Amino acid sequence: MRKLLTMALVGGALVLSACNTVQGLGEDISSAGECGEDVINGENC
Repeated sequence: MRKLLTMALVGGALVLSACNTVQGLGEDISSAGECGEDVINGENC
């Protein structure tokens, strides 16, 4: 669980640093959410 939380925080930092617009931020958050669902379901991002 700790590893997943660390990965989520690092991923979040990378996502936020890559965003240039509000629209881009929304897309990045959506993508991160989908990836998180994949991890929970035992799939790869």
